[in-house]
Amino acid sequence: MADIKKIVLTGGPCAGKTTALVRVTEYFSNIGYKVFTVPEVPTMITQSGWNYMTDNKAFYYEGELVILQMQLALEDSIIRMAETVAPQQPCVVICDRGTMDISAYISPEMWQELADRVGQTVQQLLHRYDAVLHLVSAADGAEQFYTTENNAQRYEQANEEGLRIARSLDRKVLDAWSCHPHLRVIDNNYDFERKLNHVLEEISQVLELPLPIKDECKYIVEVTGELPPTIDSEITQTYLVADPDCEVRLRRRRLNGQTLNIHTTTRTLSSKEKLVTERQVSNQLYESLLQQADPYRTTIRKHRRSFIWQGQHFELDTYTEPHSGLVILETKGMSCHADVKMPPFLKVVKNITGDEAYYNFNLAKKRG
Repeated sequence: MADIKKIVLTGGPCAGKTTALVRVTEYFSNIGYKVFTVPEVPTMITQSGWNYMTDNKAFYYEGELVILQMQLALEDSIIRMAETVAPQQPCVVICDRGTMDISAYISPEMWQELADRVGQTVQQLLHRYDAVLHLVSAADGAEQFYTTENNAQRYEQANEEGLRIARSLDRKVLDAWSCHPHLRVIDNNYDFERKLNHVLEEISQVLELPLPIKDECKYIVEVTGELPPTIDSEITQTYLVADPDCEVRLRRRRLNGQTLNIHTTTRTLSSKEKLVTERQVSNQLYESLLQQADPYRTTIRKHRRSFIWQGQHFELDTYTEPHSGLVILETKGMSCHADVKMPPFLKVVKNITGDEAYYNFNLAKKRG
């Protein structure tokens, strides 16, 4: 059976999902893919007569249950359609939001009850997708472009209070997907055209298509003030024995009491292109793969704090071994230093963008 990738486009209000879906469909159709899309189910149910602002708890509950049931049914039906095409043509399924979006708007207790009603565990609902792309709301970092005119179902308005609500919703949706092994945040640090191109690049990686080689901005920093709300995780990173033109990384990430194991292979095709392949592996396979650890490199351990500040997505890594105390800030999706708006609670010690000495692969080298 053909491997049909299923990818979620999600995000807060006015994030650009609708335009991104059009661009994704056009771009990948032009390079030979059959693109299937799953429409945004909550909007469909709201248009059918459901009111998510109702005081009728039974009515509200049934609406959320219908959304989850229809989301699952639509995705499964479209996958079956794609399977009839896949033997002749490569296919990809793009979902306008996914199951975990529902959990961002209801209590954990109701979410667990809904999962039970459809015969799924929360983990099954999370991991039914190959990748999740979170487009940050224009309310965070691109306020001048924020509007509600293109979606009559939104209740938040394009004023200061509406912007605050939109940012809060954006954060809740991001938190809902935070444990997915291939979550990527597409922020507002650049113009909208580049934001859309970032979406295309991330999907290309999932489809294992060649990508241009570029360095995202990295800095050695000191934390001088209070950080905004962060998503915290513990990362253990081991490099495995590989061919000279290939880098193989085994990463274990502990987040919210869950463990995610990711095996990543990066193969250099030329000075301008690389091919990146990622897959999630079980705990048993993870332990087995550790037997292939590169004897010339040590395991990296670090504490990661991910956050969004003024529409930009950052990852702040504090190393515990080796190089204990080293703190590196990395921008996500930004390859130009001039584009970065540095948070005031961080002090740049050194710009290490493109400095190979600070690539994790080289930081892992054993000394002496």
